[in-house]
Amino acid sequence: MFAPRAWLIPALAVVAVALPLQTARAAGDTKTVVAHIKLSGNPDESAPAEDPFLGGVMGETFMMKLDRIKKAKNDKAVAALYLELDGLDVGWAKLDELSQAVAEFRKTGKKAFALLKGGDQKDYLLALACDEIIAPESGLLMLTGVRAEVTFYKELLDYLGVEADFLRMGEAKSAVEPFTSTKLSDASRKQLTGVVGDRFEHGIVERIVKGRPEKNFTSDQVKKLIDQGPYTPKAALKAGLIDRAAYEEALTEEMKTVLKADKVTVTKNYGQNKPEELDLTRLFMKMMAPPKINFSNKPKIAVIYASGAITGGKSSQSLLGSATCGAETMVEAIRQAEEDSNVKAIVLRVDSPGGSAFASDLIWKALKDCKKPVVASMGDVAASGGYYICMSSKKIYADPGTLTGSIGVFGGKLTLGKLYDKIGLKTEVISRGANANLFSEEHKFSDSEREAMTAFMKDVYDQFLDKALEGRKKAGRDLTRDQLVKLAGGRIWTGRQAKENGLIDELGTLEDALAEAKKLAGVPEGKEMEILALPKAKSLIEALLDAKSDSKLSSPELRTLKLLREMPDLNRKLSGVEGLLQLRGEPAWLMTPYKVDVR
Repeated sequence: MFAPRAWLIPALAVVAVALPLQTARAAGDTKTVVAHIKLSGNPDESAPAEDPFLGGVMGETFMMKLDRIKKAKNDKAVAALYLELDGLDVGWAKLDELSQAVAEFRKTGKKAFALLKGGDQKDYLLALACDEIIAPESGLLMLTGVRAEVTFYKELLDYLGVEADFLRMGEAKSAVEPFTSTKLSDASRKQLTGVVGDRFEHGIVERIVKGRPEKNFTSDQVKKLIDQGPYTPKAALKAGLIDRAAYEEALTEEMKTVLKADKVTVTKNYGQNKPEELDLTRLFMKMMAPPKINFSNKPKIAVIYASGAITGGKSSQSLLGSATCGAETMVEAIRQAEEDSNVKAIVLRVDSPGGSAFASDLIWKALKDCKKPVVASMGDVAASGGYYICMSSKKIYADPGTLTGSIGVFGGKLTLGKLYDKIGLKTEVISRGANANLFSEEHKFSDSEREAMTAFMKDVYDQFLDKALEGRKKAGRDLTRDQLVKLAGGRIWTGRQAKENGLIDELGTLEDALAEAKKLAGVPEGKEMEILALPKAKSLIEALLDAKSDSKLSSPELRTLKLLREMPDLNRKLSGVEGLLQLRGEPAWLMTPYKVDVR
């Protein structure tokens, strides 16, 4: 969602409109072209905006970044790739996909160069997929290892007079612990230790060993290097972690040497849409025009994006900027893909920690009833409800770094009785029925209410297990219920571990999932297919008008939210509470530990 601001309207005289990038060389031109692509921040996992202005405002999606690397790979005019890496804040699965895209680029025989501007660890781990790694002399290489952070809110809630009363199914279903405890349980510590160990051994150590083959590093040597980090570029060069400590200006000379070229031309922001001037009148007409409809009769694969916490209703964006995956929006997208005769198969792209059990089940049912082949592709996280909606797929793909599993359920409420006492609020209740006060905010569950909630959640958990087992058997996995129970219980796994345990079918990227979808649909190998990205992004006028959250806030509140969005670490911690508030009133939740940061 794009929230309008007062300063934006006068600035609309010049906006971005898509133009094709001209990369072809003129006749007789012998210059060597290098495609420059800057990667920073965390690109969204969503359908791209069809409105060129809104697309420019919202930024490129993750798929658009991958497409630009793929375009450079297939462009005969491009001799090399130049990645400018400056604060890449992606999850481990997106890191795997970007690294794979660079590896595919290099398979053509073309060279890839990486410039580490920020020197963040994820920047370096992606740079390892390139031929040459360069860092400015005054920079820093933050190679320090991996850690998992869990923020606990119990003492904050106690201070406010708020009590968290939750029940859970699954001994490792730890999503409730941040609200009911001040430290990790033994079960939670064990599973997080396993995830951190996998990230460290495979995500960092193994990646460095394979990415620097000329150094003949052993795993023990790399671990010792990590223990000595961070590094200045000069120290990193001496340790063999990078190829050159130099400023950006010297990179062109390095390229000429490596590419054996007399002249190198760097195409800045290769493959990115270019701006064109557009006056305000034309912009207004464009805003008022009906949305474009794709009338192409070419065969298509529908990619349906499920991003953010799973909720009822329509997908939206929260106060702190995170997306929600609305069941109503998702079901509409699934039915649109099924009813489109040109769509031959569906790829469900999931980047979600889960959420509402009811909303997750609605999405699962729509996919199960779909007559077209469905393949699931897991992004950074597809756990709990995010795993649930994948279960009806004919095949599930995940990246090695994906966080998945967390098959379990919890439910409960935040009680505000003590807070009300502190501020002088008194309430009297007249009720009939033993459990009439089940979701009263005044009191914790009574014995009768706790018994009823436990029975309800056990039923939801049993349904989760039954549907997971049914889905795994349809995919050809010979899992028994007892085996599944040992993998469930709220336990989380990396994609690599999930593959070993049979919870997913293959390790692979979104491209691999698309290839499998084509195969299941009976599309001949090599036949090009269009991609229909769903749910459709809002038009500019819809985005300007759909500001439900911010429009009801006062100026001080808006300033506070703006400050939080500009403080990523604080934003990251508070978004755990936000996830709880988004789902209040839901009787059962399928959610992974919402803000477990493995960095």
